[in-house]
Amino acid sequence: MHDLLIRNGTVVDGSGVPAFVGDVAVDGGKITAVRAGGEGNGGAGVRRVVDAEGHLVLPGWVDIHTHYDGQATWDPEMTPSSWHGVTTAVFGNCGVGFAPVRSGSEDYLINLMEGVEDIPGTVLAEGIDFCWESYPEYLDALEAMPRVMDVAGQLAHGALRFYVMGERGADHAEVPTAGELDRIEALTAEALRAGALGVTTSRTPKHRAADGRLTPSLSAGDPELAAVARGMRAAGAGVLQVNSDFGAGEFQLMRAAAELAGRPLSALLVQMDAWPERWRETLANIAAANADGIVANGQVGCRPIGVLLGLDATVNPFGNHPAYRRVAHLPGAERAARLRDDAALRRALIDERPDDGYSRWIDYALARTYEFGDDLDYEPHPDTSVAARAAAAGLSRWELALDLLAAGDGDDLLLYTFENYTGGSLDDVAEMLADEHTICGIGDAGAHVGTICDAAYPTFLLTHWARDRTRGRRFPLEFLVNKQTRRTALAYGLADRGLLAPGHKADINIVDYDALGLTRPRVVRDLPAGGKRLEQRSVGYRHTFVSGIEVAAGGEFTGERPGGLIRGPTRPR
Repeated sequence: MHDLLIRNGTVVDGSGVPAFVGDVAVDGGKITAVRAGGEGNGGAGVRRVVDAEGHLVLPGWVDIHTHYDGQATWDPEMTPSSWHGVTTAVFGNCGVGFAPVRSGSEDYLINLMEGVEDIPGTVLAEGIDFCWESYPEYLDALEAMPRVMDVAGQLAHGALRFYVMGERGADHAEVPTAGELDRIEALTAEALRAGALGVTTSRTPKHRAADGRLTPSLSAGDPELAAVARGMRAAGAGVLQVNSDFGAGEFQLMRAAAELAGRPLSALLVQMDAWPERWRETLANIAAANADGIVANGQVGCRPIGVLLGLDATVNPFGNHPAYRRVAHLPGAERAARLRDDAALRRALIDERPDDGYSRWIDYALARTYEFGDDLDYEPHPDTSVAARAAAAGLSRWELALDLLAAGDGDDLLLYTFENYTGGSLDDVAEMLADEHTICGIGDAGAHVGTICDAAYPTFLLTHWARDRTRGRRFPLEFLVNKQTRRTALAYGLADRGLLAPGHKADINIVDYDALGLTRPRVVRDLPAGGKRLEQRSVGYRHTFVSGIEVAAGGEFTGERPGGLIRGPTRPR
């Protein structure tokens, strides 16, 4: 007798092999049989049978780049990722996190997370209990809460440095003493032995605390990185994850640290307008590292890194204008009507813009910003940008932006293609996805809550790249599923998941592929302290199982919370 039998589905098992129609049996939270053509017993003696005919049967998504460090302590439903079939989420990325932490210094870590990852400090201060000091104690706190998915943490370099060095740790120009280096090494090993899946660092000046200070790990030199590496080597565990612009010598610095640690290196790979070909150099360096026996991968996205502009979003093109502030307090529909109909207000907003850096940035951005309608076009043609359309119509780009944002009830959004879109298409992203040394990542779920809404990328990965893309290359469904399940799981040593095969964890999505899609992003206020965020839901997920227990059906939660904390290989769960 099986606990669960999923019958007659189109199985895409995560290994990359061709899909087949068959059955998947589950017992005790694990997959016990996968048979092409069916079980042959019609489901007799099975506690529950799910007929998946005409649907895809997939492993649960393994998202290795999230920022749920705070949210995971208060939100057992882990939205938005759980709306998109994610059954495993790894956080602590990009060198920011909340452990270790000394009592009284929590505000700095909140300030750093707010600035780097656009999570309001008021939300974090209200939502996080901070009932821990050490990293092992943080993991214990995570383990105490049942949730809809499994979660795993990584030790953040910024938090570690600040804990060891105190206020000096917030100054990127400071260097740790010999005793502090020993402490960094010891605490790194302690965190990994307790179950952290990796150590993460940030090497990009894009990352600043909310008060404007550069992220403290930005200029960490060889001795500090070597201390982290020695801690990893001592524990014999963990991935070294880095977010960097990868200027001269940066990759080699991180490669040397990974080599000293004897551990894998995982580097974020994005296309930046300032250096549109640099990602290729980094990818070549990753290939060279692998050829030399150093395990390395690049975490890549599958759509433009898009900043959503809106009247209620974090980035409002008119939010810095004194005239706009006079109507900012009005309800959305009333405010939108004033922005459409009040001629004097419109004239001020369009023709009398403040001469400041924000307005200049928005003016530049509108050349790469697009109307984001019901078609949810994440690969728009450059000829349809706000600036291009305005020029063709003989309008100011600011006037068209105002008209688009003030349409309807004022809840429409514009898509600014911030990164991964220099050429005006996703052809470069296709190259990234195709490479043997890349895995899916950088969705940043849980972060950039008012600006970027890319937690939905696992759903988009299938719909756009296997089914809907019209402007270039598409990929086989089996390739994409492998890239987001087995490949991501193995990159972090999670060999028990990401594959529909006997003995593996029964994390399973049943998907109506023809109906699979995304809803329009919208601004909601459901975070602690009334904080707002952008949310984007999915359609087409019929069932999601974690350890063989159904956590969602037809897009609604069942109330079951079988998820727990994953501890790394030195401390198996």
